[in-house]
Amino acid sequence: MDIPFTYIAVDGPIGVGKTTLVRRLAPLMRARTVYEQPRENPFLPAFYADPKRWAFQTQLSFTVSRYRQLVELAQGELFTERTVSDFSFYKDRIFAALTLSEDELNLYNLIQPALASRVVEPDCIVLLQAEVDVLIDRIVGRGVPYEGHITRDYLERLVEGYRRYFFDFEGKPLLVVRTDEVDYTASDAPFEELVERIAKLGPGTEYFVPADR
Repeated sequence: MDIPFTYIAVDGPIGVGKTTLVRRLAPLMRARTVYEQPRENPFLPAFYADPKRWAFQTQLSFTVSRYRQLVELAQGELFTERTVSDFSFYKDRIFAALTLSEDELNLYNLIQPALASRVVEPDCIVLLQAEVDVLIDRIVGRGVPYEGHITRDYLERLVEGYRRYFFDFEGKPLLVVRTDEVDYTASDAPFEELVERIAKLGPGTEYFVPADR
C-alpha cells in the first residue's frame, strides 16, 4: 500500500519504539532516514545523573543537533526525497518544559522558536504511546548505561508532557498509536495494520490500538 506522505516523523517518549518503527517504515516507503543522535550529546550522561545542573546544556545541545539535521532536509535535492525520522522538532518544547527551571525556560523560549521557523516540518506525525512499566522494561532491556539513572517519576512526567502537548494538536495529520502489546520487529500483522492506517490518515487526530498477532 502506498503511503502518500513525503515526510513522516515518529515521536513519543523514551523507549516507546520510535527507531524500531522507522527502520521498518523506511524501506517500505523507499525513504531516507533521519535518526536522533542522543549518544552524540556530550551532556546527556551528566544530565541523567544530575538533571537540575545539566538540563539547560543538554536541552540546547539536542535542539541545535535536531535543527542541523532538519535544516539539511530543506537544502537542494534532499527535500525531494521521502523521509522518515524518529523525532520531531516539537519534542524540544516538551522536554524543555519538563526539565528546565523557569529562568532557563524563558531563555530557551527566546531561542527555540527562531530555529523552529527554519526547519522542515513533517506532513504526518505518528505518536507512539505506552505505559510507564512498558517503557521501563524496554529501557532496561536495551542496556544503555547512563539510562540506568532514568527514574519512574521522570518517565511519568514525560508521558504526561507528550499527552498534554498533542492533546489539542492542530495543523498536521496525527496518528496516536498504542504500542504496549506490540513488537514490530517480530509481528508482521500489527505493522501491516499500522501502515494501512497511516496510508488512509486524513487531517486531524486519529487513534489506533493495533492487535498483537
